[in-house]
Amino acid sequence: MMTWTPHATVATIVEQHGRYLLVEETVDGETVLNQPAGHIEENESILAAALRETLEETGWQVKLTHLVGIYNYSAPNGVTYYRFCFAADAIEAVPGAQLDDGIIGPVWLNLEELEARRSQWRSPLVKRCIEDFAAGKRYPLDLIYEHELSADE
Repeated sequence: MMTWTPHATVATIVEQHGRYLLVEETVDGETVLNQPAGHIEENESILAAALRETLEETGWQVKLTHLVGIYNYSAPNGVTYYRFCFAADAIEAVPGAQLDDGIIGPVWLNLEELEARRSQWRSPLVKRCIEDFAAGKRYPLDLIYEHELSADE
């Protein structure tokens, strides 16, 4: 019997002047579009993971402003993802930032351009997260509580 191991992930919605910061990346030989997103690493806070993944995938430093939502997605390959999606403000592009392997680079797309590239979406969550953001869904970051272990626990 296989053990069910859901994947805990983060994603970031960064919008400027009606355009959204997305990532073009190569997955299994195909070019796909996604928000800056990735897995939360061991001993890493959810918020720190969102900042790290955004920088590693786009070269942009951002400031998280809100939680947009928490999403569950079961991929066709059977993997279940739990995504914490955040709204963030762009601070600055880091000159010469080294992007993760497989990342082609960041792209800024409006909703029409994103829709025209539907066949390249990494998952349906790409559009759903942006729709929720555009609908004004915003929750305070302190909705997320992360217990820190002390030396005597």
